[in-house]
Amino acid sequence: MTIRSLQHIALTVPDAVAGKQFYTDFGMQAKDDSAGKQVVMRCHGRDQDQIILIEGAKKRLHHICLGARADAIKEITQRLEKNGHKLVDAPRESPAEGIWFHDPDGVLVNVRDAAPAPWLPAPEWKINNPGHLNRAGAVGHPPRGMPVQPRRLGHTLRFTTDLDKQTDFYTRIVGMKLSDRAADIVSFMRSGEGGSDHHVLGFIKNDRPGFHHASFEVANLDELGVGACRMLDKGYRNGWGMGRHVIGSNFFHYIRDPWGSLVEYFCDVDYIPADYNWIPKDYPPADALYAWGPNVPDDFGVNFE
Repeated sequence: MTIRSLQHIALTVPDAVAGKQFYTDFGMQAKDDSAGKQVVMRCHGRDQDQIILIEGAKKRLHHICLGARADAIKEITQRLEKNGHKLVDAPRESPAEGIWFHDPDGVLVNVRDAAPAPWLPAPEWKINNPGHLNRAGAVGHPPRGMPVQPRRLGHTLRFTTDLDKQTDFYTRIVGMKLSDRAADIVSFMRSGEGGSDHHVLGFIKNDRPGFHHASFEVANLDELGVGACRMLDKGYRNGWGMGRHVIGSNFFHYIRDPWGSLVEYFCDVDYIPADYNWIPKDYPPADALYAWGPNVPDDFGVNFE
C-alpha cells in the first residue's frame, strides 16, 4: 500500500491576488472561500484543491500534498521513522490533516487519507490520418471563443541538488515508483497504487532546490494551442512550446508565471496500468526533455528561486 495521487501543491508568492489572476487567465477557478492572503485554485469540474497560493516574502514551494489510504500512511510513517525522518507539525496556515515531514531537500510534504477526485471528461478528440478517417463529414477546427479549461493537475517538477537521493526517498520511503530517468538530468515517478500517468512527480538537477513547474491536463491539442496563445496575448511570457516530450510522450506548452516559474498545458501523456510490467529506462541526455519542438530555451533549467 502506498501513494495513490498527487493532491495539490502550495506556493508562497509575494502577491496572492496577482497569482489568482494568472491562474484564472490560465483557465482555472478560485474556490469560493479564497480571499486575502491565501487563494485556492481548482480545475474546471473537479472538486479538489490543486494550487494553493499563500502570500509571503518571496516565491517558493511551500509544500506538496500526496494522497494515500490510511493503512498506507501508517506504513509510510514506519519507513520514515526507521530511516531517521521525523514527523513535524502542520504549518499553521494549512489544515492539519495526515502526516507532515521534510524530504531530503527540506521541502515540506503532506500525505493525507485522500484519493483523486473525478475530473470532468472531455469529448473524444477525433483526427484523420492515413488509413483512419475518424472525422468524416465534420469540420475539425475549434470554434472561436472556445473555452480552455484545465481538467486536473497532472504533475509537478522540482529542482534538486541530488537526483539520486530524492528519487530514492520518494520511491523507497514514500512509496512511489520510478518510471524513467535521463542520466543525471531528470527523473520521473508515478503513484505506486493503481494505474498512473507516466509521472506525477519529477526532479531536474540544479545547484539548489526549488520549484520548476506545475502541469495541467487540457482536453486536446487545440485547447493546448489556444490556451497558450491566449496567455501570450494577455502579456504573459512564453516559457517553451509547442512541442512533445520523449519521456512521458505528452504534448506541451509552458508559460512563465509572474515570478519566473513555469506552468504547463499538456495532453496525451503515457499511462501505465497497475499490472503492466513497466521497466524504467535511462534515456540519453538528448531525450531528457523533448522529441520535437523549438529548441530548449536557455532559461528552461534556470532556478528563479
